[in-house]
Amino acid sequence: MNEHPLWTYVEAAKTRFKVLSDKVWATPETCYAEAQSAAAHAEELEAQGFEVSRAVAGIPTAVMGEAGSGGPVIAFLGEFDALAGMSQKADVFEPEALEAGANGHGCGHNLLGAASMLAATAVKNWLEETGTPGRVRYYGCPAEEGGAAKAFMVRAGAFDDVDIAVTWHPGAIPAVLKGSSLANARVDFTFTGRASHAAAAPHLGRSALDAMELMSVGVNYLREHMPDEARIHHAVIDGGGISPNVVQAHAMARYVVRSGTAPEMLELLERVRKVAQGAALMTETEVSDVVLAAVSNLIYNAPLGEAMQRNLDRLGAPSFSEMDRAYAARVQATLGEAEIQSAYRSVGISEDSRKALADFVVPGTAPEMPLGGSTDVADVSWVVPTVQLWGATHAIGTQLHSWQAVAQGKSQPAFTGMVHAAAVMAATGADAMCDADLRARAKEDLVRRVGPKGYICPLPESAEPPIAAMGQD
Repeated sequence: MNEHPLWTYVEAAKTRFKVLSDKVWATPETCYAEAQSAAAHAEELEAQGFEVSRAVAGIPTAVMGEAGSGGPVIAFLGEFDALAGMSQKADVFEPEALEAGANGHGCGHNLLGAASMLAATAVKNWLEETGTPGRVRYYGCPAEEGGAAKAFMVRAGAFDDVDIAVTWHPGAIPAVLKGSSLANARVDFTFTGRASHAAAAPHLGRSALDAMELMSVGVNYLREHMPDEARIHHAVIDGGGISPNVVQAHAMARYVVRSGTAPEMLELLERVRKVAQGAALMTETEVSDVVLAAVSNLIYNAPLGEAMQRNLDRLGAPSFSEMDRAYAARVQATLGEAEIQSAYRSVGISEDSRKALADFVVPGTAPEMPLGGSTDVADVSWVVPTVQLWGATHAIGTQLHSWQAVAQGKSQPAFTGMVHAAAVMAATGADAMCDADLRARAKEDLVRRVGPKGYICPLPESAEPPIAAMGQD
């Protein structure tokens, strides 16, 4: 195998990043409340010799490290937020919470941030030793899970001078991510009615809870008339209290509205608003809404994707041990056949033999597959040529946002896959640093794909990072 020069730098630096990943796994914090995780990332950036900026774009838990001088700016995007209610013990092959109801890293963002910083560190050390001009940055981005921090960071200009952005996401099968994600908006709908005694004077009450429930019914009927890829979900934030003999004067539901592109999503959101207004009209209540967060659809960059694919092919699959495979087989035994098959379909290939861990990489000839979910990486991809890797950190079939994903977050296979992802990213970032033609073609591809209008931020002008509304442990 013809090794890439950056891989020796990744290997030399990798040990500390296992410690960082495990530290973040042990302190799972959610949307805009990642104080300990952000501090751990800032401390490691300083230890690695980066110049560190905190509270990037005015967001308390956003950090950035920079090194180098002159030349292009290559950015590595990291995350470190967890998921609410996903507490799970590590290396346990059944659901068992560390703390009932507590947070957990069900999407692997403890690994995500650590690998991206490892890649940035490898490029930094290579720049220093070779005297290559260029600047490398690591962006530690909070609140990917529903908070759209990168969209707020893009709007604030945090990526204005970046030439190329590189990132990844933990998964089961190593592949270059070529498909798009769904644009989405997260919106709180608040209904206000009038309280009264539900038995003595029900005619005097106007139920906000009834309005919220009618909105749910209306949205369910709307589903028949949405684009196929569109999705709408909701959660009850405030049901109006616990006393059924009081007509509820207030109620609030949080809706997530998704569709294929930002304009399509915004159009669907207007239809959802009309349903809410209809529910308020039927119940003689009032309704208001606040957009907490919104993200665009992901823009694939073909020149960067091809460059990353070359590095993935060159490196090959992660070097998992027999012990790793035995561990993953125990995890896979907790999964259903549909879950295992979905892992292959999600990257556009078919299973040829049952494997617990990926000892192969997805070829560049595999078809483009839609991501299905949403990510705020998308907003960066509209303004900076961006490339993203699926890593191989979990047993094949592991679903993100599952207890199995949390349980594997500190495992040796996860670390092996994390370092593998860092090696692919570091090589791709260094290639972009040295190849002006690659950077130029990447920018031309972005301009062609986004069209003459370019990026239209899906966030309302008045929207601010919803730190108070959503930051909670």
